[in-house]
Amino acid sequence: MAGAYRGRFAPSPTGPLHAGSLVAALASWLDARAHGGAWLVRIEDVDLPRCVPGADREILRQLAACGLLPDEPPQWQSQRTAAYQGALDQLVAQGRAYPCACTRQQIAQALQAAGRERARHGELVYPGTCRDGLHGRPARAWRLRVAEGIVHWTDRRLGPQAQDVAREVGDFVLKRADGLHAYQLAVVVDDAWQGITHVVRGEDLADNTARQLLLQRALALPQPAYLHTPLVLGPNGEKLSKQNGAAALDLDNPVAALAAAGRSLGLEVPAESSVQRWLERAVPAWRAQVERPA
Repeated sequence: MAGAYRGRFAPSPTGPLHAGSLVAALASWLDARAHGGAWLVRIEDVDLPRCVPGADREILRQLAACGLLPDEPPQWQSQRTAAYQGALDQLVAQGRAYPCACTRQQIAQALQAAGRERARHGELVYPGTCRDGLHGRPARAWRLRVAEGIVHWTDRRLGPQAQDVAREVGDFVLKRADGLHAYQLAVVVDDAWQGITHVVRGEDLADNTARQLLLQRALALPQPAYLHTPLVLGPNGEKLSKQNGAAALDLDNPVAALAAAGRSLGLEVPAESSVQRWLERAVPAWRAQVERPA
């Protein structure tokens, strides 16, 4: 029916799932089941140089071992290039996107000369060098022209959020110098294409939300509801990730892996004899938690 819940888990195939990524997968699955909705899996392989051959199939195998089976066939971003280019062309035609000739080194030098520092998310805040034209230089990338003003939204777990994208990020990249479309554009186009109504993902991605809202508005696309889950931290106190050497998920005992992920989400689900029984008990526990008044 119209307006029915549609959620998704969208891993990058840069390696197998680890304990932190299982938390995000489980939360998105539980939220879909708690709402009687559909749960999809999207392989976000738009950043091809970082993808590991075979990691996508391993991720799907790991999800299946944990009973997390998508309700529709998985989709791969690498097969969606034409759609991303179409969205970029639309933004260019609207005057919302423009070509950029700057290298990262040139951006860093411009910021240093202006006495400006990196934003909170560690990216270089684009100073707008090419906003008024390339002045004879060849185009390298394409950027969204970001208007001044605060972007507001409400996260289902974190509550009211706000970000000044123009000041904290600047005009961000939509198509990279290597010809690949950027994550921010791809995820917005695909969420709309798949009819995603609710996005449940790790808190490390909360900082991307304002940029995605700007793109949704510029492309006249629907805005999903967002919920960002707690992060799983490594022994050094940093986010557990493939980049800092997180171990692949141990699935010798899938129920134990699910139980550990559930505890990270604040769910105390009693031990069960099978994956299916554990998941059946986890759904009402999740529903009670997300419906609990803040």
